[in-house]
Amino acid sequence: MAATPASPYLDNSELPLRGIKVLELSHMIMGPAAGLALADLGAEVIKVEPIEGDRTRRLKGSGSGYFPVFNRNKQSLAIDLKAQEGQAVVRQLALQADMVVENFRDGSLAQYGLDYASLSAENPGLIYVSLKGFLSGPYKQRTALDEVVQMMGGLAYINGGADTPQRVAASVNDILGGTFGVVGALAALHDRHATGRGRHVRSGLFENNLLLVAQFIAQFQLTGAAPKPMGAERRPPWGVYDVFETADGRVFVAVVGDAQWRNFAQKFLPPEWAADPRLATAVDREAARPWLVPGVGEILKHWKTDELCAALEAAGLSYGPIRQPHDLLDDAHLNAGGALLKTRLPEGGEISAAALPIEFDGLKAGKRFDPPRQGGDTQAILQGLGCDAARIEALRSAGVIA
Repeated sequence: MAATPASPYLDNSELPLRGIKVLELSHMIMGPAAGLALADLGAEVIKVEPIEGDRTRRLKGSGSGYFPVFNRNKQSLAIDLKAQEGQAVVRQLALQADMVVENFRDGSLAQYGLDYASLSAENPGLIYVSLKGFLSGPYKQRTALDEVVQMMGGLAYINGGADTPQRVAASVNDILGGTFGVVGALAALHDRHATGRGRHVRSGLFENNLLLVAQFIAQFQLTGAAPKPMGAERRPPWGVYDVFETADGRVFVAVVGDAQWRNFAQKFLPPEWAADPRLATAVDREAARPWLVPGVGEILKHWKTDELCAALEAAGLSYGPIRQPHDLLDDAHLNAGGALLKTRLPEGGEISAAALPIEFDGLKAGKRFDPPRQGGDTQAILQGLGCDAARIEALRSAGVIA
């Protein structure tokens, strides 16, 4: 009998955040992305939703993937926070939690007694993670979205064309901003072991965007020249570092060092190219891009994509075939490594979602359970708080819970 393949995922008992309780008061992407990371790493995450459910459940088109991608491994509590009884339930959960994650407008949770000051007074070990548009400064109270900070933070400019700023299609600030919130939370958790006290951690979209464009700011300070938008004039620092047409597709090829250049020239170019003094160094090759790139393109366009990729692989060179996101569903590496998690949707159907891009001793954090039904765990959560059947039914009849 053939041996059963080893699982690429950690056992639930090995997840590093097992036993940590998290209350997630969030919506859209930034907050749920933080909750996802904590949940995947083993924390017990209760997602608090309004009675009608997180609005990302109902998004269509480009927003249709938000909820199923960022809400696995969580429990759902559907409750009316505007009702005093609803506030009392959520507050009770918060006072039992290790962490609260929220991305509401600054000050809005104070009216429910769910702000850091109120909760930490009774739960001093609480780590409270606020995910906002802006950190401390004059903009602190502004409302922001990923695309807003991409525009005002230079990312859309550097990503666009000569006259047209273009947002990065992925919600990079939301996802990374949530991730940095988790980094801060884990640092605070480590500190709590020594001090017994929690922290109020804040992560901001705008400041996250600053980190993403920091290299371009430094480039301007060091060279005195503002970088041009990539869509207007792509000018990488290496000679062969571009997308090249093949006989049946396109491949990005990166040759970034002198040793790599000699290897590339020997295996893919005419002999005289390797000896050309105009291509002797990386600086020379960068200056030669106006004729070097078209020349290499004329040679590579006769290769088939698969054959070129195999040859570049054998030569130890860096490359990447140009693909669409959905092509990754068939990627041999991702499938073999368990990077795609089969995920059943609450309303039926199935998708493949990305696992966290982390391994512990060669194993990934996998899926314990699928994205929850709206309020699907409400009764179990309330029972865990000591509510009996009559109390739960009274809350339901009053419209406090779904």
